[in-house]
Amino acid sequence: MSNTDSFIEEVTEEVRRDRMFHMLKRYGWIGAIVIVGLVGGAAANEWYKSTQRAAAESLGDQIFTALEAEDVSGRSAALAAIPTTADNAAVLDMLIAAGDTTDGNLQGAVDRLDAIAANQEIPEVYRDLAILKRSIVGADLLPAEDRLAALSGISAPGAPFRLLAEEQIALIEVNAGETEAAIARLIAISSDTEVTSGLRRRAQALIVALGGTPEAA
Repeated sequence: MSNTDSFIEEVTEEVRRDRMFHMLKRYGWIGAIVIVGLVGGAAANEWYKSTQRAAAESLGDQIFTALEAEDVSGRSAALAAIPTTADNAAVLDMLIAAGDTTDGNLQGAVDRLDAIAANQEIPEVYRDLAILKRSIVGADLLPAEDRLAALSGISAPGAPFRLLAEEQIALIEVNAGETEAAIARLIAISSDTEVTSGLRRRAQALIVALGGTPEAA
């Protein structure tokens, strides 16, 4: 009986091997395709990351070279000549707007920032930043109501520049003579869990300057 059992087991094992070999011959190409796909996907991902890194380094080098120009017009021209994509165009335009501000061309800076803020094809974070910078640069050009409406739109909970927008709103309130409202807003800013140390110091200093108490700040 033991010899018979051993023979049956050997035959069964041989049949299993034959079946496995047959399955590999019939479907093994699927596994090969899967392996090639995984290896190819990993290689493509590495190539993409390497390309993106090289593009970012090239853009940074071009920006630094452009900023080395001696005058504002030269820097602006060099920045404008850098090839742009949907992502970096906003950054370059903001740098050009900063040059306009330095050169005293505030209206040109405001117009450029307006264009960035209205461009729905770029990430929202760039549009929000353009709105914030527009409010700061255009403080003496734009009506307070205009600036207040724009800043209110980027001061919602979760917005990336929420507290900085609140700070600018407080300054608008100060200029409008709404001191108590400004102090209350600044106290809220200074006690916010997301406030940076620099913004907290500015808010507290302004609270004291407006007649508030250090304890409230």
